[in-house]
Amino acid sequence: MLSGSLLDWGESVLEQCDAGVFLTLDPAERLRRLETHEAVRRAGQEFDGTAWEEFRNWARRYDDPTFTGRSRAGHEAWLESLEKPLPHLDGARPGAQLVEAVLAWEPR
Repeated sequence: MLSGSLLDWGESVLEQCDAGVFLTLDPAERLRRLETHEAVRRAGQEFDGTAWEEFRNWARRYDDPTFTGRSRAGHEAWLESLEKPLPHLDGARPGAQLVEAVLAWEPR
């Protein structure tokens, strides 16, 4: 299992995959989770505030279809080009439900 995008670097990994899962999340919830995750990760440590702010600015624009950087639209277009079975799931669902949905999923 791999979490994240393989776009522009993971072609050799993709060759070994039979399918994938595209997990999406409401942008506001995604940003809230990023903030929480980062706060936990850097607890008690120094961190690069400039790098974090640049990352947050990118993350805020990820769902904007006009954004020319690494974006949801770009990922969706790339995933479509893979010609592999790919369910789209809502990441707001509880983890157990997501696991159940993946295990119950049957490609067309």
